[in-house]
Amino acid sequence: MLTRTLNGGGNSLRLEDIKGVGEATAKKLRKAGYTSVEALAVTPIKELQNKTSLEYKTAKKIVDGARELVGIRFVTAKELWEMHKGRHRITTGSKALDKLIGGGIETQAITELSGQYGTGKTQICHTLCVTVQMPKEMGGLEGAALYFDTEGTFSPNRIYQIAQNRGLDPEEALKNVIVSRVYTSDHQMFLLENAFDKCAENNVRLVI
Repeated sequence: MLTRTLNGGGNSLRLEDIKGVGEATAKKLRKAGYTSVEALAVTPIKELQNKTSLEYKTAKKIVDGARELVGIRFVTAKELWEMHKGRHRITTGSKALDKLIGGGIETQAITELSGQYGTGKTQICHTLCVTVQMPKEMGGLEGAALYFDTEGTFSPNRIYQIAQNRGLDPEEALKNVIVSRVYTSDHQMFLLENAFDKCAENNVRLVI
């Protein structure tokens, strides 16, 4: 299982920051799965053209503009360390596990949970759907969760129980977990490519 945490705010570049990209073009790019300037900067022009139906000249202009914005930058390990220190973490609900992984699930990162069947991976993911909603001082991010259910194992009853145990309103907690059943790998890719608007509309801070 993979969890992806989103750290709102900051000075990240927006698609609209690319020269010549307006609201309509930005929406088209996001719908095709390009949600960041950095992603466009490393995208082959032909690929962008095929996925968006844009003319080659337009696609090239967008990619060139993204590369210009991103630029080439070298940083010291100290600078990277300072950037990492500023990231928030979501508690897993277990003090021992939080300690083991450095304080919880790191934001702006992908965390992979692996193990045999029945070892608690799904339980951790359900718990994270609740803890991400908690205040920052309690190890949360005050946001919602987007859950791609690939095995049909998502349980709203479990969310309800975990929220109750952690002192949250269970009904409100359920409203802040958006679930999509996934049937094939292609279906999953399609859902991921169309998830940006849903994340923005619902203050999603965790994707599972």
